[in-house]
Amino acid sequence: MKTLTLIVSLLLTCSFIQAQDSLKSYHITVKIDNALSDNGSMLFGLHNESTFMKGKSLHSMKSAITDGKAMVTFENVTPGTYAVMVFHDANDNEKMDFDTTGMPLESYGMSNNPMLMGPPNFADAKFVLEDESLELLIRL
Repeated sequence: MKTLTLIVSLLLTCSFIQAQDSLKSYHITVKIDNALSDNGSMLFGLHNESTFMKGKSLHSMKSAITDGKAMVTFENVTPGTYAVMVFHDANDNEKMDFDTTGMPLESYGMSNNPMLMGPPNFADAKFVLEDESLELLIRL
């Protein structure tokens, strides 16, 4: 009986330790250093594959622009695969503006700074948050 109790106790302890590991969270700091002007704001979105280019981000943040620079920190992010999208909302209407042909009128960028010849995709922008906080520099 003592052996059975010991085994059950060990299993419960291991389960508790694993549950604590899954609760760990980290920060993702995102910096922009090449905004064309200080007009408006910079809008940042943290996405996973299911939200990327499909609507509302997992977390969104807004930052003022000073001397062409902006920065935000997404806090308490659990480990996983993510992508960050950002755009310069120069007219502060909180949406990306497009011309009549569908081309963006406001500068934008995403994690990994891919050179795009078409719409962005998650595979080009994704990164893995594992066991430490990250700092990303995104070029517009």
